Amino acid sequence: MQIVSDPIDLHLLDNWQRDFPLVNRPFARIATDLEIDEAEVITRLKRMKKAGRITRVGATCAPNTVSASTLAAVAAPHRALDRVAQIIGAEPGVNHSYERENDLNLWFVATGPDRTHIDKTLDRITELTGLRVFDFPLVRPFNVDLGFRMNGGATQLRAPRPANLDAMRSGDRRLLQLLTTGLPITAMPYADVADQLGISEAKVLKRIAALTEAGIISRFGVIVRHRALGWSANAMVVWDIAPDRIAETGPRLAALPGVTLCYERRPASEIWPYRLYNMIHARSRTEAMDVLDRARALPELQGVDHEVLFSTRCFKQTGALISLKAGKVA
Repeated sequence: MQIVSDPIDLHLLDNWQRDFPLVNRPFARIATDLEIDEAEVITRLKRMKKAGRITRVGATCAPNTVSASTLAAVAAPHRALDRVAQIIGAEPGVNHSYERENDLNLWFVATGPDRTHIDKTLDRITELTGLRVFDFPLVRPFNVDLGFRMNGGATQLRAPRPANLDAMRSGDRRLLQLLTTGLPITAMPYADVADQLGISEAKVLKRIAALTEAGIISRFGVIVRHRALGWSANAMVVWDIAPDRIAETGPRLAALPGVTLCYERRPASEIWPYRLYNMIHARSRTEAMDVLDRARALPELQGVDHEVLFSTRCFKQTGALISLKAGKVA
């Protein structure tokens, strides 16, 4: 199945999901690579954003570094699922929300400047929905850098590395919030960001480079919507594996072709014993199950109890909430 047939769009989506140019006119740099003009690059990206093929051109940050996040779920009655999803999606810190095939049927990621903010978000959701919220905080990542190759399926790109928080400077949180929300798709986007923050364009470029070098920005480029690009079979697999086996098993699972994300999370008592998670983004259920079969064949996972939760609907997909402040940097 070929969802994107235009070769220039394919190049934009394949080659610019990371390492976005840190120059005054980044789209002109990309245009030179594509042998087209700058205006056409901007037009194409705006069109793909409007069509829902990309969410933004911007940054993703290493989890639980400059902000906090957690994966959470509720068991929503079927008749109330849309209402519950609307309540959850209205929370500014919720940046992903999916219906999945399980008794715990509505899963979401809550983000915020710190864990206290997330706790308040989960408490509000409990109060407004009347449902118990199950909280599964991240323990350690094995692969959290999701990228998609248009000509070769979903693939993991770079292994996580420790972030150096000593690199943070005053004003960086507000800069990161703008970058995770998305760059303006204009001829001089960094100048536009600088105007919003009340600093120079040179400083914006310098800080993005420093935050990337420090591992705080984990990826900077075109952020795609996998469903709109053909990866309609999205499965979260959870494994009930002994804690002392996760350090060895996680990297093996993360390296398996077709596994797009992999991490350890804290379980929820007797209700949800699973600690090891992985995502599979595939073009069909058959393709996804083929990946799962290869995972189950790994010596470390043979005979391990697990569940497969396919997503059926995406309710929300945005960047993380990092800073509550707006306006000029002091």
